[in-house]
Amino acid sequence: MPEVTINLAAGRTDEQKKNIMLDITAAIVKHANVDPEAVVVQINEAPHNNKMKGGKTFIERNAKK
Repeated sequence: MPEVTINLAAGRTDEQKKNIMLDITAAIVKHANVDPEAVVVQINEAPHNNKMKGGKTFIERNAKK
């Protein structure tokens, strides 16, 4: 059973997350030759204050935009 875990900064809509998971499921089905029922996709979301890139939290990075 293929399992895919995605780590994202929080902020996407439920519809966006569902579409991401559907696209990944389709890719696994196509390239791993498995039934969609065998594919597990999980999204882990992190609040922007719990995620950092380049020495700045995502809150700090977004404040500069």
